[in-house]
Amino acid sequence: MNILVTGGSGFLGKHLLQALQEAGYTSLRVFNRSACQDLQAQGISVFQGDLADPQAVQAAVKGCEAVFHVAAKAGVWGSYRSYARPNILGTQNLLKACQEHHVRYFIYTSSPSVVFKGYPLSNVDETIGYGIPSKMCAYARTKLIAEQCVRAANGQNGLRTVALRPHLIWGPGDRHLIPTLLQTASKRQLVQVGEGTNWVDLSYVTNVAQAHVLALQALQEANTPVAGKAYFISQGDPVQLWPWIHQLLQKLGMPPITKTISLRKAYALGACLEVLYKICFISKQPPMTRFVAKELSQDHYFNISAAKMDLHYIPQVSNEEGMEQLIHWLKQQPQ
Repeated sequence: MNILVTGGSGFLGKHLLQALQEAGYTSLRVFNRSACQDLQAQGISVFQGDLADPQAVQAAVKGCEAVFHVAAKAGVWGSYRSYARPNILGTQNLLKACQEHHVRYFIYTSSPSVVFKGYPLSNVDETIGYGIPSKMCAYARTKLIAEQCVRAANGQNGLRTVALRPHLIWGPGDRHLIPTLLQTASKRQLVQVGEGTNWVDLSYVTNVAQAHVLALQALQEANTPVAGKAYFISQGDPVQLWPWIHQLLQKLGMPPITKTISLRKAYALGACLEVLYKICFISKQPPMTRFVAKELSQDHYFNISAAKMDLHYIPQVSNEEGMEQLIHWLKQQPQ
């Protein structure tokens, strides 16, 4: 089976490629904006281009039976247009190419942020429905629209689709989430938002990669219940966010967090900074936004019973094991 992975050079993309190889899939290709010479050295074909370029996408998709769409512009700050081009238009280009070239399976990496409504989410499942766009950042809004496109494409020209919503992917190889957290902490700029008792889901990267492989396998079943659906993916073992961060800092010998701010004040600060940064045309992400204030202080964990039942997804790496593997990897990295 010829398989295409968009964003194959990224954090999740590389782990997914490894998981596919371990599952016996050897005819792999990636679509990326960079040349990915390290992947080429592994015998993986690389198609270089922009997701917003229909011709480049068509060339990458041609001859494939399955596509994993992992690539996306992530973050919590930036114009809607800057997110819509890669996240919406890019996804639409891929889906159109898949239908024209008779691709059979499409696995989309979505986000739980598509159900964000501005209030705590505690053990919710997929029946919660989509969130409120006005309360979302541009990333979440564009991921919501892209996911809807993916699910609507199911059954068109024989294409089967599924969307996975992994929450806060972490682990060895992460160049964004954990490094940004540690960099902020090292400057003593990390501030606890809220009372520090909120529960959140985490998703260890190899577990997420395995969920994607399982999704492909499930889509191949004759009477699959998976096609056209979306699934939350996580450890299935929520943690209290701020104690977890404190534990990580302690294991790395870093100073603890000593500053706190209430959700109300953080939300107000975020609102003010958003206006200021927009007026002054500052492209850099503000130190606080309304969306981030809510995410750092409220519960957001999900029921993954549907993924366990339909995908046969069982997290193989626990939070404790993942923490030890992450610490080991971090200590091997340059300061």
